[in-house]
Amino acid sequence: MRNVMKATTLESRFPLLAVEHGCIISKDADITAAFEVELPEVYTVTAEEYESIHATWCKAIKVLPDYSVLHKQDWYIKELYRPDWEKEGTGFLARSNGMHFNERPFLSHRSYLFLTKTTKERMRRQSNWSTLCRGHIIPKEIQDRETALKFMEAVEQFARILNDSGHVRLRRLRDDEITGTEKETGIIGRYLALTTEDTACLEDIAMSAEEMRIGDKRLCLHTLSDTEDLPAAVATDSRYERLSTDRSDCRLSFAAPLGLLLPCNHIYNQYVFVGNSDEELRRFEKSARNMQSLSRYSRQNAINCEWIEEYLNEAHSQGLKSVRAHFNVMAWSDDTEELKRIRNDVGSQLASMGCVPHHNTTDCPTLFWAGIPGNAADFPAEESFHTFVEQAVCLFAGETNYRDSPSAFGIRMADRISGKPLHIDISDLPMKRGITTNRNKFVLGPSGSGKSFFMNHLVRQYYEQGTHVVLVDTGNSYQGLCEMIHRRTHGKDGIYFTYTEEKPISFNPFYTDDGVFDVEKKDSIKTLLLTLWKSENEPATKTESAELGSAVNAYIQLLGRDKGIVPSFDSFYEYMRDVYRKEMEERYIKVEKSDFNIDNFLTTLRQYYRGGRYDFLLNSAENIDLLHKRFVVFEIDAVKDNAELFPVVTIIIMEAFINKMRRLKGVRKQLICEEAWKALSSANMASYLQYLYKTVRKYFGEAIVVTQEVDDIISSPIVKESIINNSDCKILLDQRKYMNRFDQIQSLLGLTEKEKSQILSINQSNDPARRYKEVWIGLGGTHSAVYATEVSMQEYLAYTTEETEKMEVRELAEKLGGDMEAAIRQVAERRLEERTGQ
Repeated sequence: MRNVMKATTLESRFPLLAVEHGCIISKDADITAAFEVELPEVYTVTAEEYESIHATWCKAIKVLPDYSVLHKQDWYIKELYRPDWEKEGTGFLARSNGMHFNERPFLSHRSYLFLTKTTKERMRRQSNWSTLCRGHIIPKEIQDRETALKFMEAVEQFARILNDSGHVRLRRLRDDEITGTEKETGIIGRYLALTTEDTACLEDIAMSAEEMRIGDKRLCLHTLSDTEDLPAAVATDSRYERLSTDRSDCRLSFAAPLGLLLPCNHIYNQYVFVGNSDEELRRFEKSARNMQSLSRYSRQNAINCEWIEEYLNEAHSQGLKSVRAHFNVMAWSDDTEELKRIRNDVGSQLASMGCVPHHNTTDCPTLFWAGIPGNAADFPAEESFHTFVEQAVCLFAGETNYRDSPSAFGIRMADRISGKPLHIDISDLPMKRGITTNRNKFVLGPSGSGKSFFMNHLVRQYYEQGTHVVLVDTGNSYQGLCEMIHRRTHGKDGIYFTYTEEKPISFNPFYTDDGVFDVEKKDSIKTLLLTLWKSENEPATKTESAELGSAVNAYIQLLGRDKGIVPSFDSFYEYMRDVYRKEMEERYIKVEKSDFNIDNFLTTLRQYYRGGRYDFLLNSAENIDLLHKRFVVFEIDAVKDNAELFPVVTIIIMEAFINKMRRLKGVRKQLICEEAWKALSSANMASYLQYLYKTVRKYFGEAIVVTQEVDDIISSPIVKESIINNSDCKILLDQRKYMNRFDQIQSLLGLTEKEKSQILSINQSNDPARRYKEVWIGLGGTHSAVYATEVSMQEYLAYTTEETEKMEVRELAEKLGGDMEAAIRQVAERRLEERTGQ
């Protein structure tokens, strides 16, 4: 039976013959090398870096032999986020976070590069010679093996130039990634189905002058194929106004509006056709002469002659390489109304670049066919325009989405464009790669910037991954999270210490689990005693420090000999008063009171001895064991203004952490100080603080200081020397309150102009449909980006510092027998219902 339908099989028209050794061979004997391209992350590239990337592309293209085609194909596909429940964690908050982001739509980006070696004749052919139009394709044989070998050498040079740039990386695609396997579809199959799914299947392709359709997907094609459609000028990058301020610039590539900023399913095709530049210029010379001779008959000829002359002058004066180029945006949808909106969106994005939007329906089938990976040589010559390499590269898509860290350890943040969850490692991977030399972090954010939310979010995830967390807080910021952990672990973790008149915080600095006092333990006791004795502006002398160290050592030796003595400050005080003072008097070499005044020492510390004002502080009978508690919060808001208690409490907490740091081998430790660092900034504590910050990295630990006052960090040299200089990870939140003083912060933290621009872009263009705050994270002064801290309603209620919200949850928890988790679940469900109802 004769086929009366105007249809044929894909097999008979298919232009590709084979894939061998990572190369695609067409039936017309064209050879194509295929790569996956890794571009820099969006909003992380400066104007200078865009210039460098542009120069690298130009340098690489110039090594390609004549009659080569560069086809860069960027895929932007809408996808829905699916949590990996095995990695999410089993905790209530981890699950709620996964449910919050479940099926969150985002624009996935993949970039590919195809380098094709063809012939002079093939590059000149027009659309009527496309393989799509031919009745039968007879495979040709590669005649010149030497040409093929030279082309592959050029391809290797091309890849090396880009990979050595440090900004763009190429990865050669394997054969099965191109053709696919029994279980997964290759890139060719995905293109013919316009999908990124691994199990894509081919569908009917309908082509006409009015519309092209693949299955239910209707195509919409906009082309830049004529110089009249192009902007008056192009550049390597452009200023993105929505994230820029009058003091900072956010830069994107010139073609960014056709990439991540175009929120629909689309493919952005970029072609550069490298012919024989000298031959092209000679042809232009001839054409200019013809135009000149005919100029008297038409003013248009005179204008064309002038344009050609200008093109030739530019080429010869600057030694530019003449090429042809073409760019198109291929978008699609299965909904007619959505397709109209997409058409308008693509047109407006092109117009924002200064281009004339040209919606092309007639050439859509041939351009789609030429876009098949490995079939760029089939591109119709009349759809391209003449230009130079430098100008053509300006229209390349230059950035991609934020990438997940390959590390198993990390925290979850969100992409600032789409809100897609991101897994980032700001502790281990930067150390392995040499980006940072320590895991310490410095956090700066004014009140209301979302600092507490970010820190709660960070410590919760660190804790769930096995970290021992010690928090020193001054504002009940972690109370909700701590109580949830306490109930879930049945009191093993989630220990919350707070100071009240009825139950004040008390410690025993002379207590150890196993009775072992190493050098660091002795030094910490000595430092504590010096802090209690000397005022902030009165540094201890070398003799006083040495004598007190000797006294501590002698007391510890006494404990070893006499097991009847209970280790405590009281027994140490009695030892100093009754034994050590007498031993000093009997020495052959007398110690003058001007060198070490033991009476002054005993008088000053009398208030911490039995019967004194603060006798509870250093004589705890409970002997708190923090060594195996994985989440401990010290709330010291009630003593933060007490000049005598605050330094003592904080130093004992630090000593407890150092004990944990030394004793727990191979376990991640984290010390977080919200405002306690102020007490550690005195002259007496400087060496202790420096020791902690320099040593903690050796014990798989990290120290984090959180502050909200710029004046505090600017005015304290101790903070700068001890904390900032030893914190390779810096985290800043919204700094708009300090916009006019940010130069001071920039100088103090050693921030680059790039980092300054990123920080000042925080919260400048937030999506009103999502509730989140942005945060800037900088690593080692070389890697930095802005992320979104977005949490579920359940996490919000656990982290909130708003008094009314905390009270609502607490009152409901009391009714439910103290079950914070159940209370948060009920309040969250009610609020989500109210929000949905509105």
